[in-house]
Amino acid sequence: MIDSSKSIEACAAYYGNDAEAMKNYLLEGEKRALNLKNRGPISFENDGSLASNIRQAYSKYGFYIFEGALSDEEVRDIKDDIKELRSKFPTGPESTITATGEPAMNANSKSLTLLWSKPLGDPLGGTELANGRHQIKMFEPEAKEDAPMAVPLILLGSLQFSDACLRTYANPNILRVAESINGKDFAPFNEALFIKEPGVGAAVSWHQDGVTHWDNENFNEDIHGFNFMAQAYGSTAVNGVWVMPGTHKTGKIDIKKLVEETGSERLEGAVPIVCNPGDVVICNRQILHGSFPNCGFEPRITVNFGFHKRSSVLGTKGGGIHSESQVFDEKVIERRSRAMGYAIEARKQKYPSEAAYSYQPFKDSGSSFEWNEQSRKDLKDYNLEDLSI
Repeated sequence: MIDSSKSIEACAAYYGNDAEAMKNYLLEGEKRALNLKNRGPISFENDGSLASNIRQAYSKYGFYIFEGALSDEEVRDIKDDIKELRSKFPTGPESTITATGEPAMNANSKSLTLLWSKPLGDPLGGTELANGRHQIKMFEPEAKEDAPMAVPLILLGSLQFSDACLRTYANPNILRVAESINGKDFAPFNEALFIKEPGVGAAVSWHQDGVTHWDNENFNEDIHGFNFMAQAYGSTAVNGVWVMPGTHKTGKIDIKKLVEETGSERLEGAVPIVCNPGDVVICNRQILHGSFPNCGFEPRITVNFGFHKRSSVLGTKGGGIHSESQVFDEKVIERRSRAMGYAIEARKQKYPSEAAYSYQPFKDSGSSFEWNEQSRKDLKDYNLEDLSI
């Protein structure tokens, strides 16, 4: 695992009188996380279903770490692609040009793309954004004097901007996991790139994902789907996502009350998701989770993409967070799924000797795809129809 001891010391120093408490919280959380029995390589049963021990651990904790799920080549591909992508970012939240004066990659986007924050800030916490699900504001340390005015935190609709993210989206073993949990007709959710640069990366306040099914009479632990989190640089107690194991089964949580009872945002029982580069996490969207500002020395770049059970989205009116609220009928799901078709074909071009994933709804409908410049144009603003529930 990444040695984050220096980052833990540096992070704690930002917390003033709470420095020792923060240091101990990070160290103890890391220790608890590494003692959980929820990590290992992807493996399947003879019938193709996800290995029963993995399925049981995921159900128990609400997350599982697939160690080494991405090859070294794929990790390098992501890092190289994102480095190039960063050169196409606008210079700030209000800008449409790059640092060299060229049109930024999202200059003509209709969909929401980049979410910015002040360095070490918490742009969502305590606001009405995302339906107010980030109920409390995390502590916002003072960044160094030379920090920029604003830093990117999340890139939404990432598949239209990053070929490496698109190819990772079609990783066949990862899609087999999605099929095993959500069925052969599983549906896409949304895709994003989380950016937590050292010394400036923003916090994401404690929250639970999911909007539409909390009061559903058929509520269950999988009804709001899950996210895969592919790690380019790994993740630590300082820069990584923290989760409260098992809370994906408990329903909607009063986070304000929980923080008040705990006495701080350092929630008791929470653990960080600690990963190496190339690890991919499956994380239930209903689990209570969040992240602290990255006051350490290691970056975290997470390629994030989620999936639903088709039964959870078909005929459901969307929650209006990642896209405009609409009823998701078969046509909407079919249109939104085309990104997967392009991704599978793009991955074939990069890894021609690999056995590609075969998506059952495409087989049933006879749909076929190609990956070329026209396909790239067709992906523009595809996330306007994210299946947000």
